[in-house]
Amino acid sequence: MHCLIIGANRGIGLALTKKFQAEGYTVSAACRKSSPELEKLNVAVYENIDVCQKETLEDLANKCGEIDVLIHNAGVLISDSIETIDSDQIRKQFEVNTLGPLNSVMALKNNIKAGGKIGLMTSRMGSITDNTSGGQYGYRVSKTALNAVGKSLAEDLKSEDKTVLLLHPGYVRTDMTAGNGLIDTTESAEGLFKIMQSKSLNQTGTFWHTNGEELPW
Repeated sequence: MHCLIIGANRGIGLALTKKFQAEGYTVSAACRKSSPELEKLNVAVYENIDVCQKETLEDLANKCGEIDVLIHNAGVLISDSIETIDSDQIRKQFEVNTLGPLNSVMALKNNIKAGGKIGLMTSRMGSITDNTSGGQYGYRVSKTALNAVGKSLAEDLKSEDKTVLLLHPGYVRTDMTAGNGLIDTTESAEGLFKIMQSKSLNQTGTFWHTNGEELPW
């Protein structure tokens, strides 16, 4: 079984790389720049992959072969508030967090086998129902839009027997959260792996917390 993880050089992506490898998968790791931690693992590493540049994704598709599981983990968070909204920063997050996963799936969908699965790393901050604190306009917008993208991809790829799952990793201690969080990357990866293993085409287009809870839109 072959798993490709985009955004695998650190944090949750690195933990997922380790987890899938430990579970017997052949893992390929795509990233803009590798890391010493990633280089220590016995996985194929594809550098200079920019999810906003379609040609780098097409090059990845030409090199990585067939895929059983694709996980798109690459993303960016630029904190803001109602006092500090910046349209350029919102636009950047939309490009990376929403169009990046869409670009990746479009470039790689023919690599994904029938029966394969796609995991898109979103956030419960993209849930409109769950938003009780406001703020984080750019990040929320980009993840809400990603949820919509994932749901449409799930419908469009259903006839090809390809499952799409929207994944919330939890509040994880990573560089993106400045080390704040409730769980570490290993615990997050454990839960995400279970979701990817346990869900099938019957659950395509659904939104899951790493703890196994289905999240509202």
